Amino acid sequence: AVAALTLPDANSESLAAILDDTGARLLVIEKSMLPTAAAALRQRPDQAVAVQVIAVDSTEYLTLTGKIRRGLQPRGSKAAAPVQSDGLEFLTFRDFIKNANSDNPPVVIQPKSLAVIQYTHGPAGRNVGVMLSHRNLLANILQSRHWIPDAVEGDERILCAVPILHSYGMTIGMNLSIALGGCLVLTNTSEAGHLLRTIQRHKPTIFPGVPKMFLAINDFPEVRKYGVDSIRLCISGSAPLPVEVLETFEKLTRSQLIEGYGLTEASPTTHMNPLSGAHKHGSIGLPLPSTEARLVDLRTGRKPVPAGQIGELAVRGPQVMMGYWNDPRMTQKVLSPDGWLLTGDVAQMDSDGYFWIIARKADMWYPSRPDTPAFPRDIEEVLYEIPQVKEAVVVIMAGQPIAFIISKKDRPTTDAVIGYCKRRLPPELVPRLVIFSDEFPRSFVGRVLRRELASRLENQDEAGGLLPDSAIANRKETSE
Repeated sequence: AVAALTLPDANSESLAAILDDTGARLLVIEKSMLPTAAAALRQRPDQAVAVQVIAVDSTEYLTLTGKIRRGLQPRGSKAAAPVQSDGLEFLTFRDFIKNANSDNPPVVIQPKSLAVIQYTHGPAGRNVGVMLSHRNLLANILQSRHWIPDAVEGDERILCAVPILHSYGMTIGMNLSIALGGCLVLTNTSEAGHLLRTIQRHKPTIFPGVPKMFLAINDFPEVRKYGVDSIRLCISGSAPLPVEVLETFEKLTRSQLIEGYGLTEASPTTHMNPLSGAHKHGSIGLPLPSTEARLVDLRTGRKPVPAGQIGELAVRGPQVMMGYWNDPRMTQKVLSPDGWLLTGDVAQMDSDGYFWIIARKADMWYPSRPDTPAFPRDIEEVLYEIPQVKEAVVVIMAGQPIAFIISKKDRPTTDAVIGYCKRRLPPELVPRLVIFSDEFPRSFVGRVLRRELASRLENQDEAGGLLPDSAIANRKETSE
């Protein structure tokens, strides 16, 4: 069997597309999502493929006391039988297990056999299925495990607040915990108060997360009273970690926070800062064991560039994907015959071999000369220096930088933000527009969706109104 992992917020259209794309025969879904599943199955172009549906009901796993508190009747020992909802026949997960054969299936699994199809946003901006083999997954587990040499097998507790159907949560959360024989602490929310109470109760030793989580903990009052000193190591991935967030988090919690890098196409981890030796803040660190990394020119993606210059990051190693499911043309664009994967990220390497992510290649622009690109992070790092700025994202529209800001309680004025940028940045990088917002649109792992921000601003300009679900405190043209 092959696991095809979809997004947790999948609607019926996207679920139907994945069922059709993979030819799936079994659908495991949370019981509350049965109407979505029923609609998806009706929308499939190929109705000839029968799909068995297994519904997981979390209330089945409550203790007797928990069921009484919720007013639920304790379940009797009736025979397993299919039931229906929204015209959809399904089995509960417990009934599915009751009917299971206890014998091991007579299947030979080869290292290069397909294990997972992980759907992600591909290079062209549409969802694609990344094919990961058993070898890919096992290699990345071993690479990550050996990067933490002081981890004690059987003693570690890993707090996983990243969904395990995302490649980052699957490998660094679930699979690494299994490889260490550790205790996996799962949580279904990344809200700072809940995370801190979970830390206080379960005393995790390793905490893989995303920058938004560490930022939220930084802003939470009296962090140290929650026993955060149990955590020895925090790993940040999925999005760039601002240096200010890293330094504040380490000072507050007295734990070590290291930034790593990866992408779904590499299972996902390729780089990480070392736990000992030089830890360069703002860098993604060094390639993992058995991983090669180099920079290639931005135009062709073929010519290597020397240390100190910027280029597109390319990686090669046993964790690199088999290719994109049902998309050989897209595979050829990013994966060379000799195994080099083009990541789509612009990076720089210093003389010590440490890599620094500059931006997504799709986000860079040329504000002055054709051969001199600029990047949103150049501006974002300056915006983070302003004490009242909680979070900042820069989006390029019509060749001009637009700054979106979530402020702290003491909101700065637009003039103050622009004035600071004018002192710290060249004229062409000073934001032409500053927009204050309550929240940013994000993916389910917390990555800010820059395209969605740009789309909202375009819709606002067309309608002459406010950004959807945002409170704009101040907006000022600064092109003069």
